[in-house]
Amino acid sequence: MTLIHSLRTLRRFPRVAPASISKRYISNNLISVSEEIKQALNNNTPVVALESTVITHGLKYPENLEFALAVEQTVRDNGAIPATIGFFEGKGVVGASKEQITYLAEAINDPERKPTKVSRRDIPHVLSKKLLGGTTIAGTMILANKVGIDVFATGGLGGVHRGAEINFDISADLSELGRTPVGVVCSGPKSILDIAKTMEYLETAGVHVSTYGPKGTNIPGFFAPDSGVPVYANSQFNLQSGSVFCVPAPAEISLSRDFIDGVIAEALLEANKQGISGKEITPFLLGAIIKSTNGESLKCNVGFLHNNAAFGAKIAKELAALKV
Repeated sequence: MTLIHSLRTLRRFPRVAPASISKRYISNNLISVSEEIKQALNNNTPVVALESTVITHGLKYPENLEFALAVEQTVRDNGAIPATIGFFEGKGVVGASKEQITYLAEAINDPERKPTKVSRRDIPHVLSKKLLGGTTIAGTMILANKVGIDVFATGGLGGVHRGAEINFDISADLSELGRTPVGVVCSGPKSILDIAKTMEYLETAGVHVSTYGPKGTNIPGFFAPDSGVPVYANSQFNLQSGSVFCVPAPAEISLSRDFIDGVIAEALLEANKQGISGKEITPFLLGAIIKSTNGESLKCNVGFLHNNAAFGAKIAKELAALKV
C-alpha cells in the first residue's frame, strides 16, 4: 500500500463545508473553531488535529504545557496548521489558543477544575455540565470530523487489551475508527495491547490500515518499530470509516521489541498478583514500564508524537494538493 494510494483513499472522505459547520454547531454553542482554523479550512490550507488527553492525562505540569506547544510548532515547521482540540466550559474547541492550552495544562493540579477524559460516551455529560476536558483519540476524531479536518496525529492507538476474550476490554478508539472518516497518524497500537487482535478488530470494522515503509513492513508496536504483526490494506468506496497510518518510530528513539515485551510481561504478572484489572490496568502498566525503563519509555512517547506530528503535516499537505 503506497502512501499516495492511502491519500487518495482519504480524499474520498466527505467534507463538511465551513458554512454548514457554523450553521449546525457554532450557532448552537456546541463547537468553537478558531479564526485561524476557519480560514485554513476555507482556503484548503493543510490542518492537523491534535488530541488533548496527553495534556490532561499524560504528562505532568509543566511538561504537559511545554510538550503541547512544542508539538504544535512541529506541525507548523512541517507546513501545516495545528488544531489542538479539547472542551472548555462544556464547549468543544477546535484550534485551542495558547491561553486555553495553558489553562488546560495547569488545571490537572486543581481538584476544582480537574479535566475530564472525553471520549464519545462522555460528550453529552461534558456538554450538559459545562466541564473542562481533554479529548481522547475518539473524542478528537469526532470534533475534527465535525469541522472538516481530515488528518489527526497522535502517539499510540488504543485497541484490544490482552485478555479481552475474557474481560472484553476494547478501546472506544477502534469503534470510532469504524464510523468516523478521519485519518489517524500513529506509531501503531500501544505495546501493552494485543496487537494481532487489534488488527483483527480494525479489519472487521472496515478500517483502512497502512504502514509507512517498504512493501511487507509490519505494523509497528509503538515503543518498538516492528510488532511482528503484518499489515493489511483495503480500499474504501466512500464509506464512513477512518484510516490508520502507522509510522514506525526511528531507531534512535525506539526500544527493542524483545526488551519492551519482557518489561510488559513482568508488569502483567505483577498486575495479576495485585489483582489489578479493568480501567486500572492501563495506568498501572504504563507506570510500571516507565519505572522499568528508567523513564526511557516516556521519552520515546514524546519523540513518537513529534515524529507523527511531522508526518501528519506532510500527509495533510499532500492531501490538500490532491484536492486542488
